[in-house]
Amino acid sequence: MCFILTIHHYVLAVFLRKHTTPNIQKILFIKLVEQGATVLAYTAMQEAINSYGRQNVFFCVFEENRAILDVMDMIPSKNIFVVRHSNIFIFCRDILKLIWFTRRIGIDATIDMEFFSRASAILSYLVGARCRVGLHRFSCEAPYRGDLTTHRMQYNPYIHTAKTYLLLVKCLEMDPQDLPLPKYPSGDLSLSAPSFVPHEYEKNKLVSRLKNEGIMLLQGPVILLNPNASDMLPLRKWPQKYFIQLARMILDAYPASILIITGTASERESGCSICREIASSRVFNLAGGTTMRELLTLYTMADILVTNDSGPGHFASLTDIHNIVLFGPETPQLFGAIGGNYHFISAYLSCSPCVNVYNHRFSPCKHNRCMNAITVDTVMNVIKKCIDYRP
Repeated sequence: MCFILTIHHYVLAVFLRKHTTPNIQKILFIKLVEQGATVLAYTAMQEAINSYGRQNVFFCVFEENRAILDVMDMIPSKNIFVVRHSNIFIFCRDILKLIWFTRRIGIDATIDMEFFSRASAILSYLVGARCRVGLHRFSCEAPYRGDLTTHRMQYNPYIHTAKTYLLLVKCLEMDPQDLPLPKYPSGDLSLSAPSFVPHEYEKNKLVSRLKNEGIMLLQGPVILLNPNASDMLPLRKWPQKYFIQLARMILDAYPASILIITGTASERESGCSICREIASSRVFNLAGGTTMRELLTLYTMADILVTNDSGPGHFASLTDIHNIVLFGPETPQLFGAIGGNYHFISAYLSCSPCVNVYNHRFSPCKHNRCMNAITVDTVMNVIKKCIDYRP
């Protein structure tokens, strides 16, 4: 499809060669997967809002990843296009509806934030925007996805992902023939982080709910454990037995502490299994039991989060919780949080990072020694330092 549409693009270019660059008024971001990456796109979205107006900025996302957009409250709700993919018929229906609607309202530019994804490149082309910004592989051995963008940006693996997203927006102001884009000093890019402040009634409601489940947030430290990363990248998971050992170590070191397991609905059973293994009345499982706003509200009331490299590591950066993120197959230099009280731990094995945009995030690794090499004692030492700073 990328090849066929590229031929279509070349044929159209013959007839549109003399047309002037369109006046950009409406811009569409395409970021279908990974809510954590949406948090990193905060500065890029703010740049677009400042340049084109909030009512003229749109966003396309998979249904299950919309929640963080609603919490950040940057894009008007009516400007968020949700794509469902429970089956092929619903997926095609939503895609066709998106294409029809975007062409009807007249989207002038698209920002493809998926790194070398073919689906997002195709979608960016089909919505009919005259300006299309996205990564282009040029001469590197990245996955082929045709030549469907008008503003072709070269991927720089030495620049943080949040800056890459911001540069995609800035490419719209540049000459698309000045390849490779962007000729812009990365040192001049300043990043900002979103923040989340819950309403008082949300905090009171959560406290009441926690009490009903037997969770009393008293004087001891409240520590959250997020044991599972997305099944999309299981190599990012710290061993479950390490989380259990860490929990027992925390309970022994801090007799007044409370531990809460968090995660998605699909991780509910594994959370219960961890609680049974730890076998303590001070450990509770809330995996799959909170909305996004409830989870962020919990972050504002807890002291520490320990998580694999996954969405919660970025969600926590919206709050002041001490956010300890464990990295292995990917690197904090590219995907580290940009706000909050952020701490990262990595074993820095020479084979890491093995998952990157050039290999479609497929690694030959069958045994993630990079995560196993992060010891429980190492994580516990960081927790102790965070608790020492606790008010």
